[in-house]
Amino acid sequence: MQENKEKDRFSFINEKIKEKPINKRRLLIYAGYVAGLAVLFGLLASLVFAWFEPQFADILHPADEPVVTIPKDDIAVTEQEEETEPPTETVVTEAPPADTEEETEPPVVVEPREFTIEDFQKLQNELYAVGREANKFVVTVTGVKSDTDWFNNPYESRGQASGIIVADNGQELLILTERKVISDVQEVYVTFINEVSVAASMKKYDGNTGIAVLSVPRENVDEDTMKAIAVATLGNSLLTTQGMIAIAVGSPLGTNYSILTGNITSTNNSISTVDTNYTVFTTDIVGSEGGSGAIINVEGEVIGLVMQDYSSAGDESTLTALSISELKGIIEMLSNNQDIPYIGLELITVTNDIANEYDIPKGAYIREVRMDSPAMAAGLQSGDVITNVDGEAIYNVDSFESKLLTLTPGEEVRIVVERQSADGYKEITCTAEIRVLQ
Repeated sequence: MQENKEKDRFSFINEKIKEKPINKRRLLIYAGYVAGLAVLFGLLASLVFAWFEPQFADILHPADEPVVTIPKDDIAVTEQEEETEPPTETVVTEAPPADTEEETEPPVVVEPREFTIEDFQKLQNELYAVGREANKFVVTVTGVKSDTDWFNNPYESRGQASGIIVADNGQELLILTERKVISDVQEVYVTFINEVSVAASMKKYDGNTGIAVLSVPRENVDEDTMKAIAVATLGNSLLTTQGMIAIAVGSPLGTNYSILTGNITSTNNSISTVDTNYTVFTTDIVGSEGGSGAIINVEGEVIGLVMQDYSSAGDESTLTALSISELKGIIEMLSNNQDIPYIGLELITVTNDIANEYDIPKGAYIREVRMDSPAMAAGLQSGDVITNVDGEAIYNVDSFESKLLTLTPGEEVRIVVERQSADGYKEITCTAEIRVLQ
C-alpha cells in the first residue's frame, strides 16, 4: 500500500512532455519585423554616415588650401637671358667671279610713305582692341554702407572702384582693388563685364599701400560669366621705359570699362612709404582725381596699378600708377590670406656715392620712425643705418623689404644698425616685434 502511494507521488516524472506546435505565421511575422528593423537601421546608419562623412573627412584629412603663386620679376634676369642667347651664325658667301654670266637681281628699294590719318586710326583701333580684351579681367567693386541721417532716417551710400581679377585658385576668384572703397561697409558686390553681380568678401588688405584682395567663390559664378571673364597677366614693369605706349583700363575717368591711351612720361619717380619704397609711373593720360584701374602695355599685360592718392602736385589731372612688379609679393601674400608684416620705418638706400661722400655705412638709412610703431618700441632712431636683420645682410631698401615679407606678425626679430656717435658709427642691436598695420 505504501509502495503504491510512493509511485503515485512521483508519477509526474514519467509523464511525457509534448512540444508546443510551431506557429509558422507568427514566426514569419517576427522574422519580417526583425528584417524590417535591420533595414531601417541600415538606412539610418547610411544617412548618418553620409551626413557626417564630409565633416569627419575635413577633421581627419583636412584639404590643402590652394596656394596662389605670382612669379617675381627681375630686370637683371631678363638682361642675362638676352646675353646668353646663342649668337647667330654669319654665313659668308663668296661673290661670283666678275666674268660670270649669272645675273643678279637688283635690290628692292622701299620708298618712304607718309603716315596718314587712316594709319593713325588703324593704330588707335588696334590699341582699343587690346583695351577691350583687357576689360575681361576688369570688374566693378561696389561697397554698400547703411547709415542714418540727422533725422534718424535710414539710407544707403555706395562707393565704387575698379578691380582686377588677379588669380583663380580653383575655389575662388581673387580681385585686387583699393581698400578705401570697401572700408566699413556692410556689403560688397563685384560686377563682371557681362553685368552679372556677385557678392564678395574681404580676404586681406595692406594698411600701407591701401590695396586689398576680395574673394568671390567660384560656385557663385555662373558658367556664362566664367566664359566672359579672364585672369589678368601681371607683366614685368621693371622693363617699362619712358615713351612706351600705355593703355588705361577700368574706370580712369570714373566711367566703368572706359579705355584711354597715351604714353609713359616718367619711370624714375618713387615714393617712400612705410617699410618700403615704390616706383610711380606718370603718364600723359588725362584722368579724374578718383580714377582707378590699371595701366597695361600693348601686349595687354598689367604694368601699373592706378593709385591717384600717390599723385604729386601738378599731376592730379593725369594718371599715375604704382609699378606692378614691386607689388607682386604683397599681392601674393594677400591672395593667400596672409598678413603683411609691419615695423614702421621710412627708409632710403645708402648708395656707394652717398656712402663715400658722407662717410655713411652702406645699408638702409632710416629717415623716419613712425609713432607708436614696433620700430619705435624697439628703440630704432632716425639716422640709424640697418645693416642686418636676423642674420641676413641688408644692402638696400629692397633687401630689407624682401626680408621683412618673410617674417610673421607676432614674432620678434633682431635688427642690427649702425648709429652715429661722437666716435663715429657704432653697432647696436635692437629687438622688434613684428605687427600688422591696421
